[in-house]
Amino acid sequence: MGERNATEYRMTFPKTERQATFMALADRLAAEFAPRAAEHDRNNTFPFENFRAMRETGYLALTVPAEFGGGGADPLEFALAQERLARGDGATALSSAMHLSLVGRIGEVRTWPTPVLSSLFSDIVENGALINAAHSEPDLGSPSRGGLPSTTAIRTPDGWRISGRKSWASLAPALTYANILAAATEEGQQPRRANFLVPTSNPGFRVIETWDNLGMRATASHDIELTDVAVGPEALLPPDGSDVPGDGRGWSGFGVPAVYLGIAGAARDAAVAYARERTPNGMSGPIAELPTVQRNVAEIELLLLQARSVLFDTAEEWVRYPERREDLTWRIAAGKYLVSNHAVRVTDLALRVTGSAGLAKSMPLERYYRDVRTALNMPPIDDIALTTIGKAALGLT
Repeated sequence: MGERNATEYRMTFPKTERQATFMALADRLAAEFAPRAAEHDRNNTFPFENFRAMRETGYLALTVPAEFGGGGADPLEFALAQERLARGDGATALSSAMHLSLVGRIGEVRTWPTPVLSSLFSDIVENGALINAAHSEPDLGSPSRGGLPSTTAIRTPDGWRISGRKSWASLAPALTYANILAAATEEGQQPRRANFLVPTSNPGFRVIETWDNLGMRATASHDIELTDVAVGPEALLPPDGSDVPGDGRGWSGFGVPAVYLGIAGAARDAAVAYARERTPNGMSGPIAELPTVQRNVAEIELLLLQARSVLFDTAEEWVRYPERREDLTWRIAAGKYLVSNHAVRVTDLALRVTGSAGLAKSMPLERYYRDVRTALNMPPIDDIALTTIGKAALGLT
């Protein structure tokens, strides 16, 4: 039997020339990023050079609609590329996925005023501008649960004045724009949740370097402090809903889990390579010949097959049949649940293959092991995902 390598795990993809082009670009970038991933992880530093490379190659405009000069990638093409990118540097892939998924959603739902949308896309295409949502706060918990944020936006004669503090703001030191969730207050009205597009160059916008986490250390997900940041009336964004089937949910629903799938695939490759090469004293061949190692690798293969099939098959159906998207929502939750939990198990099994050697900083496995654990806290978290799946099966809304 011939040797298998990572490229065979593309399964039936790419199926189109566009998919192949995006995946090949991500592969080239991943190969460039991989040698410095460990250094950024260890030093807790942001990989500015990676984002320069993505800007120069047009990768940061991957999900900008083609009519605005971007790559026009659909959610499946985006996810396929992100999986490949994550094999080189998971933190870079995750933080870029935050930007790219938000851009893709904005371009799909089209609720933003055309001048604002056009200006943003032009800045991304021409200058590599970066945007991310900054919704979380120390006291708010998950913004998806509906609480009123502590960050305030007070109406002024010239627009709005925003003050507050945000946490978990990935890309913080490199952002050009932040989509800020705040409690908007106007005279005679009760405060309401609202989003504001805030240029990070505005006076009063400050990044506070608080990020020092177990995993995804190079995402620079620092706190953001806003002190009387003045923005114009156009900064107030329309409500985030639309009549588009699926309401833009496919972007983060596929792109972010694909990152963790890519890291798990890289862990598989590292474990397999080690098993093929490691020949201890007392053995005539590599440890790949041991039944225990073979069983661990077999479980890895099955876990990756399951996660990859559900994630990418759902993404393909989502793109091909937009009229079915409401019925596919539970499968987005299923894909995220399977990828998260299987990635954790895959990295655990990979370390069982390598033994203590895999815990060394000189090997990438310990970083993969730490990074994939952050998937468990990405939305939808397990209890929400399982509730979504259960309700769909029971015919409940």
